[in-house]
Amino acid sequence: MFTKILIANRGEIACRVAATARRMGIRTAAVYSDADAHARHVMACDEAVHVGGSAPRDSYLRWQRIIDAARATGAQAIHPGYGFLSENEDFAQACQDAGLVFIGPPASAIRDMGLKAESKRLMEAAGVPLVPGYHGQDQDPALLQREAGRIGYPVLIKASAGGGGKGMRAVDKAEDFAAALASCQREAAGSFGNEAVLVEKYVQRPRHIEIQVFGDRHGHVVYLFERDCSVQRRHQKVLEEAPAPGMTEALRRQMGEAAVAAARAVGYVGAGTVEFIVEQPGGYERPEDMKFYFMEMNTRLQVEHPVTEAITGLDLVEWQLRVASGEPLPLAQDQLRLHGHAIEARLCAENPDNDFLPATGQLAVYRKPSASGFEVADVRIDDGVREGDAISPFYDSMIAKLIVRGRTRAEALGRLDAALALVRIVGVQTNVQFLRRVLATPSFSGARLDTALIQREQGRLFGQDPLGLDMAVAAAAAHIMLAERAAETPDPFSRTDGFRSHGVASRRIDFDHQGQPVVAKLRYLPGGLHLQVGDEPAAPLSFTPQDERIDVRYAGRRQVVQVFRRGAALHIFGTDGATAITELDPLASAGEGAGEGGRLTAPMPGKVVSFAVKVGEQVRKGQPLAVMEAMKMEHTIAAPRDGVVGELLFAPGDQVAEGDELLRLAVSA
Repeated sequence: MFTKILIANRGEIACRVAATARRMGIRTAAVYSDADAHARHVMACDEAVHVGGSAPRDSYLRWQRIIDAARATGAQAIHPGYGFLSENEDFAQACQDAGLVFIGPPASAIRDMGLKAESKRLMEAAGVPLVPGYHGQDQDPALLQREAGRIGYPVLIKASAGGGGKGMRAVDKAEDFAAALASCQREAAGSFGNEAVLVEKYVQRPRHIEIQVFGDRHGHVVYLFERDCSVQRRHQKVLEEAPAPGMTEALRRQMGEAAVAAARAVGYVGAGTVEFIVEQPGGYERPEDMKFYFMEMNTRLQVEHPVTEAITGLDLVEWQLRVASGEPLPLAQDQLRLHGHAIEARLCAENPDNDFLPATGQLAVYRKPSASGFEVADVRIDDGVREGDAISPFYDSMIAKLIVRGRTRAEALGRLDAALALVRIVGVQTNVQFLRRVLATPSFSGARLDTALIQREQGRLFGQDPLGLDMAVAAAAAHIMLAERAAETPDPFSRTDGFRSHGVASRRIDFDHQGQPVVAKLRYLPGGLHLQVGDEPAAPLSFTPQDERIDVRYAGRRQVVQVFRRGAALHIFGTDGATAITELDPLASAGEGAGEGGRLTAPMPGKVVSFAVKVGEQVRKGQPLAVMEAMKMEHTIAAPRDGVVGELLFAPGDQVAEGDELLRLAVSA
């Protein structure tokens, strides 16, 4: 066994690997960029080496610096985590050439499975079922469009190299193919250095089910059951669970054996995932009719590996280390067992109501269920951040992974919702409330799963505020009044409790809630406070502080909430959900204009990829104007209203900061 390893990654996976290594008595060395100088993964390891600038290409992708760092620290092996260099065959070979063990598959297996087109040819020879499509080397756009027509729309364009949903577009009709192809190629070239694509049939009502495989250097290969990863946005996973709901034992065995055959076909060693697209021609109620097709193999550990660990009781990183050091697999296929059900939720810095646009900022508040005063059984959190850390534009938007296990799927669902209800994040927008809404949909709770679930349930998922305006205003007013009471002096003339020697005291508080002005009126009556929200009738308001929480009773509802103030914004968390409301100073905003007019600004830091319009061009509301690249993904910027393009203020390739004005729209004549 190794005595020291270097972890060539960052964030939660680096912390995850370091934790297992520490338990096994193995010392660890971290690498870090300028942006990560004080990151949690640096502190989680025994020593750390600086490898370059903040952008991945200047640090975590500079594999010669990583190898030099391993040599300098005396590490015997390198664990690549996932992302970055984990599926880079040149890096794996360079490790071997440098006398270092690459904790992953041989370079030849990465090469064979790294290019989707080549891997599909290998799988066809191994008897693994394939989706109909074009996997050839000729990348002429006209040929690719003809092949799409032959396959029949809708089709899926996919980058031949890489994964993670990057360089992937679904195309419904021929006239959209050329633009989608160009976007895929740009994203693939930027993410993987290879713009080659393949075109496949877009399977209707598909499920995304993957099989965890493990191989050793002694010829043993096993499968550790399946994970359902069907709930996705932008072709990236949102929720993952194991085992897959509705899976029959016969289908589990068939898919497991096909995955093992795929691994054997390339001489696979270590942890890998064989991903299948599963067609449901008989509908959700007839799993026996499901058909599966090979999609790709991820030649690394997956983000969602904790759900497999939860249902098998195994540590997959420990297995990686043992296999890489030359040991045989710890268990044979007939010794592996399933126990219960596990679900993983990815907590991301993003705005679901704005097409999941990634967000940046500081984690001013970051509280996890274990630190909230309540315990939820069988909850695990994998993260690489702490309160006060920054979510930067340089890396992936994931903040943490929340994993729960239950005896049944229903129990796991309940525990996951309870755990999400206890997450407190202030400073960046997140998808936490969106995840809770997904869990509550009939499709997810009823295991009616496919990759279109989010689109199908969008009416229940977007623009919702389960806490409610009335309760949000009541909680905000209670927090403001409690803060004022805490600051009061014994001077009776300075008190804000509404006391009057005669008459009734009243007070107005102005708020902004989701972009809409709200007026709250408080009346101090002999029987207690009464609150009126907008034009609604006034109702009694009472509240009692409970440590960091407030027990609020208003308009027939009672909710125990937790409120965090950040500037003028009040972030309110309750069991029903969370929201934010901003206290306004009417004097401070007096005389301000109605808005920004024709300015169109960057929603986050990034790079301008292209403009879809020219100066003088007439545009309509919702029309694509520009494409930006940020957090390793492309984002389309649309026109907020009708108008005429007055000026383009940047050029393709320019870096922009959040809030930079990209172009100006003039009012149509």
